[in-house]
Order: sequence, then C-alpha cells, then structure tokens
Amino acid sequence: MSSSAVAVLVSGGLDSAVLVSRELQGGSEVHPLYVKAGMAWEDVEERYLQRFLGAIGSDRLKPAHMLTLPLTDVYRDHWSLGDSRAPEYEAPDETVYLPGRNIVLLSKAAVYCALTDIPRIALGVLAANPFPDATDDFFATIQRALSLGLDHALAIERPFATLHKADVVRMGASLPLELTFSCIQPAGELHCGDCNKCRERQDAFLEAGVADRTRYAVQHGVV
Repeated sequence: MSSSAVAVLVSGGLDSAVLVSRELQGGSEVHPLYVKAGMAWEDVEERYLQRFLGAIGSDRLKPAHMLTLPLTDVYRDHWSLGDSRAPEYEAPDETVYLPGRNIVLLSKAAVYCALTDIPRIALGVLAANPFPDATDDFFATIQRALSLGLDHALAIERPFATLHKADVVRMGASLPLELTFSCIQPAGELHCGDCNKCRERQDAFLEAGVADRTRYAVQHGVV
C-alpha cells in the first residue's frame, strides 16, 4: 500500500466530506470507510455519501468501503435506533451523545487498516466536540493501544481538531455540500430541519456566510 494512503472515517456529513476533499488536495490516496452500527439514519446517510463521493471523483479516491459493527444489542432503547424521538432543535449538544462512538469506529477501521497496510486513519472531529471519546488523551491512548494490539504502526489524525463547523463549511464552500447529510431523524430523503443536528448545520452555514442549499422538511425561519 502507498505511504500516502489514508483511511478516512466518513459519514454523510459535512465534516468528513470536506475532510475527504482536503486529503485528496494534499495528494493522499483516500480510502473512505463507513461503519454501519444500526443507527436510524444510516440508509439515507449512505446514499448521500455515495452521491457526494461520485460528484468529487478523483483517481486517488477509492470506492467507499462499508464495514458493520452493530450496536443495537447494547444501545437497546437508545434514541439513535429510531424507537424514540431524536433530540429536538433547541436541545443541548450533549443530548446527541452516542456512547463509545469513536471507540467503535476506530477499532473497526484499525483492523481494516492493519489488514490492508494503510498507515493512517483520519476523522473529522471538531474543537467543540464535548464528549469523552474526543479528547487529546483519548486519541493518544487509543492510537497506542491499536498500534500495539494489531502490531501495525497507525497514526490517528484529526486535521480539524482546532476548527469549528463554520470553519469547515467555509473550507468546503466550493464543494457540493448539499450532497452531504447531517440529520438524525430523516424526513424521507430530506433533512427534517427539526433536530439538534439540523440546527447545528443551519447555524454553521449562517455563521460561515455560505449559502445553505440543503433541503429541510421544516425551515425554522431559515431561508
């Protein structure tokens, strides 16, 4: 495998989409990895992801690889499985916590990288992330643990760790960001416009001063 190869942990969202583009611009051979854990929005999110990747095509962009690591057996009645309402528009960011999310994503991705000889994993964690599996100590520790446990030197990179979502929107303003997906309770193929993550997305576009071409089922005054 090329030393320039990087596995980018992708969702259908803004941060990982812009990260894929950034890595391509830097000359990397990009291997998008999507980990399915059984969340209610994953089918719609995956379709958006494939549209975005198709729109930015590059010889160095490999097809998205779909991995599975279901959490339905441990999350049980968690809102993310779709059995109860997702955190609403004005809910604080802490309410969208997915326990162990980065542990799960990185563990599965690291095994993939060890078996395919990819030396780097990149993910789009931002400065405002308030969760325990998004700290500097966490990433330093899990990088060491995964490298030791897999006998594969692995770098875990967070190029956006000092940025906020509005910064990422500005960085990706020339990209087809309307092909990204941030919603946690989709209204068919649309962003619901009524959940915490839709509010976060709308706020980021407004703060960035970038036109938001996203289609929302509910507008909450956004135009």
